[in-house]
Amino acid sequence: MQKRAIAVHDISCVGRCSITVALPILSAAGVETSIVPTALLSTHTGEFTGYTHLDLSSQLLPIAEHISTLGRSYDAFYSGYLASGAQVDQVLGMIDRICDESTHIFVDPAFGDHGRMYSLMDETMPAQMRRLCSRAVTIVPNLTESCYLLGKPYPKEGCTPEFAAELCRGLLELGPENVVVTDISFSKEHTGLAIQSRHMPQPTFQFRSRFEGVFHGTGDVFASYLLAGLLRGRTIQDAAALALELTHETIAVTLESGQPLRFGVQFEKVLPRLWQRLEGKA
Repeated sequence: MQKRAIAVHDISCVGRCSITVALPILSAAGVETSIVPTALLSTHTGEFTGYTHLDLSSQLLPIAEHISTLGRSYDAFYSGYLASGAQVDQVLGMIDRICDESTHIFVDPAFGDHGRMYSLMDETMPAQMRRLCSRAVTIVPNLTESCYLLGKPYPKEGCTPEFAAELCRGLLELGPENVVVTDISFSKEHTGLAIQSRHMPQPTFQFRSRFEGVFHGTGDVFASYLLAGLLRGRTIQDAAALALELTHETIAVTLESGQPLRFGVQFEKVLPRLWQRLEGKA
């Protein structure tokens, strides 16, 4: 039977991120994907100014109420960028209304990067996002978000295996079964992941060569590839390896194109590769 997911993210009209990334990637993986927008922006908030921002909090529960009458179940509930910390209450209410015990709650706590929170985030976001992470099966924070979630200082001089392991342990204590921390690096040449599940005594690490530059939307790209792998039956380790490989390839083809990076990475060119890998043809 075809898998079904619901993606709860913002819509940025210009700039590949959030729903405009999650929907095509999950669809290309053969997952029927419904969407619920948390906010409407003219562009994403990185390297653009003058953008518009419409908070859609008032619509989330009415949408969920209507969806709950349709008799549909979801294999995954995928949350990403939220318009505010207060919006977590609406998202938790959505989970209560449209998810059941079999739904994989997948949380990308998208509220910061590079050691700071995004420009539109309020100071309540880390505490509120901890509440959402406690309901999750899998969470995918980056290094910055992991530090905020646990109240730890961001390691400006670089991460260590010991600090990464400490983050994973702390994040598991919030409640999820699986933790994948992105933007982990023990050298300037490589970047990658720390992965730990409840049954694992220590995290494992996966790395790829680092590309120079700021690549907007890659967190959403990675998380969407990861969820696609999980929904298609991959283990957390295998799904993370697939997502890291495809994200690395996505950045490479974007750099080859010479297009402005602020518009996001060209994941569209890698979607055939995603399908081939999931079908065991590559």
